[in-house]
Amino acid sequence: MSPQPLPRRDSRQQDEYLEILREVFEKKISFNQLLGLRVLSLRHDAPRLGFAMRNELIGSYSHGRLHGGVISAVLDTVGGLAVTLAIGEKYASENAEQVMHRFARIGTIDLRVDYLRPGIGAHFEARGEVTRLGGRIASTQMSLLGEDGQVVATAAAAYVVS
Repeated sequence: MSPQPLPRRDSRQQDEYLEILREVFEKKISFNQLLGLRVLSLRHDAPRLGFAMRNELIGSYSHGRLHGGVISAVLDTVGGLAVTLAIGEKYASENAEQVMHRFARIGTIDLRVDYLRPGIGAHFEARGEVTRLGGRIASTQMSLLGEDGQVVATAAAAYVVS
């Protein structure tokens, strides 16, 4: 006899959890504020972040290109968001406080970025996907797209989740 699945959060609890997550990623993580990150999607299977180009994010002043460190940081952040959402889905019976407690244990242990083309434009979008969520390690794939939809950079990362 297999164990009964635990009940999922109801829609009110889910909305509360997602709103807390949005607030954490947009307002409570100061570095994300510095980058100007905005949550575009909190779908557990397709999280997206967006940001606008600003002078403070330029790495090549003569060409107006996005700094490589900004690209790396944004990809790492969307990977972390993807892991957080995957954990929230895996533990869908837990309330927002319990899931956010799990979020506090997530940390990047490996990040590889491939820079494919210059980050030029007014707006950028980062996408993340969890390829494996284990008991201790999560693996992700991420991409950064320019406003023309072309991929600026891709990344793969591993995160500790326990």
